[in-house]
Amino acid sequence: MNTVGTPLLWGSFAIVVIIMLAIDLLLQGRRGSHAMSMKQAAAWSLVWVTLSLLFNAAFWWYLTETQGRAVADTQALAFLTGYLIEKALAVDNVFVWLMLFSYFAIPAALQRRVLIYGVLGAIVLRTFMIFAGSWLITQFSWLLYVFGAFLLFTGVKMALAKEDDSGIGDKPMVRWLRGHLRMTDTIENEHFFVRKNGLLFATPLFLVLILVEISDVIFAVDSIPAIFAVTTDPFIVLTSNLFAILGLRAMYFLLAGVAERFSMLKYGLSIILVFIGVKMLIVDFYHIPIAISLGVVFGILVLTLLINTWVNRRNDRKNTAS
Repeated sequence: MNTVGTPLLWGSFAIVVIIMLAIDLLLQGRRGSHAMSMKQAAAWSLVWVTLSLLFNAAFWWYLTETQGRAVADTQALAFLTGYLIEKALAVDNVFVWLMLFSYFAIPAALQRRVLIYGVLGAIVLRTFMIFAGSWLITQFSWLLYVFGAFLLFTGVKMALAKEDDSGIGDKPMVRWLRGHLRMTDTIENEHFFVRKNGLLFATPLFLVLILVEISDVIFAVDSIPAIFAVTTDPFIVLTSNLFAILGLRAMYFLLAGVAERFSMLKYGLSIILVFIGVKMLIVDFYHIPIAISLGVVFGILVLTLLINTWVNRRNDRKNTAS
């Protein structure tokens, strides 16, 4: 695999992630702690975004000193584009978590515990998926066309998808898990497992954790190929991906109270997926520069948010008038 990642870069990234995870677990993940407030979520979201940008700046400086300005500019833009794509697509993941916690009536204070382990599991799973994907692409370059077609199909499907009125409990995966796990009927405080009459029982909290991990794998199937459209360098794909998901827990609590205000977001995300899919399919005929890709993705997100703001204001006026 061709990569700009050196032992120093890989080691620095690992140290940053370990330190930030330790801080997050110690300060924000204490047992029995209260739910994260909107103010705390906003502060932690700002911390994660700032840290990601500082890492990218340090990455750019290192490449400038070792490989030259041209390489540094290209790779730093690739990181920023991948980070923005992953951050945008992660919002859909957050909405799925909201539905899961609402359906299983998980208290806000316990949601934090599930998300801590959910993010840790996501780091391990995505690391494996990224290295596996990078290896497959180096061995079978035609897979980029498969990824492109898949993203194009996913984007169109997302835009045309109708609301699913069936409950989460009716989903085949949930029914299968409940049928194969010895489970308690009630939440047992913060425990994922409890013993009753000498038998080990899983709790609904553990079921939700499994579903959170499954949802992340499903969304990773979209987001990781999308970043491969920007670069196939495993260092940039992994770092941009993990920096984005490290802030997912804070993003969740930031959006938890206003999720219904983002009704137009799925259309913006679908357009982004279609754009990336097309970019991968035409790569042999025309290579869209990374700077243009970054501008297109950013522009689509900004336009989507502006349209969403207009729609919300119009709905608010209608509700006030009625």
